Amino acid sequence: MGSDVSSSEAFANEIAGRIRALRNAKTDAVRAVRREFSKRLAKSPAPFVIELAMRLLREPAIHRFVAYELVQHHRVAASSLRQKELELFGHGMSEWSEVDCFACYLSGPAWREGQVSDNVIHGWARSNDRWWRRAAIVSTVPLNNKARGGNGDARRTLGVCEMLLGDRDDMVVKAMSWALRELSKRDSQSVERFLDEHREVIAARVVREVNNKLTTGLKNPRNNVARQK
Repeated sequence: MGSDVSSSEAFANEIAGRIRALRNAKTDAVRAVRREFSKRLAKSPAPFVIELAMRLLREPAIHRFVAYELVQHHRVAASSLRQKELELFGHGMSEWSEVDCFACYLSGPAWREGQVSDNVIHGWARSNDRWWRRAAIVSTVPLNNKARGGNGDARRTLGVCEMLLGDRDDMVVKAMSWALRELSKRDSQSVERFLDEHREVIAARVVREVNNKLTTGLKNPRNNVARQK
């Protein structure tokens, strides 16, 4: 184990060094480095990849998506995630982009595949931390998004949304709009019923954006028209 830890530290230092040395540190350039290391790690055991990713989370100025993607693109590591590992990966999230990467790459797929129960996600929805509440809702996106492997799951999606109907934190409201719009691509009738049943409680922004998606296929059709002029 000691040699594994020391080698994961060396890998983390190498990845961090490569990223810091980039002349152009935009996402595409950083992701190219991550892809290279994903290939090198393809045959590594899951615990090693998890340990490496955890170390990267502690590296200053390295975006969390690097750690999350290393796990996401290592099939065995991704399938090994349980509540303990997910909550360690999510610890310290402090902005919407970090939450969305965590939920779309790690927690949502793990939930979809039965690696964590509904109770885990519902626990996050009850959190006093706005970022964990957002993570609970965004974790529904991989249940429904075809490109992320989702086949549609109205029960679990609407269950989380119902828990957070009265939440007016902007980060949660925006996430709920996204979750319902994503589900509407798979099951528009369930979303329409949900809006009708909860219209008096749900945030006006959610009603407006989701109705726009249901009727026009766009979240903000007026903005789209303005861009075309």
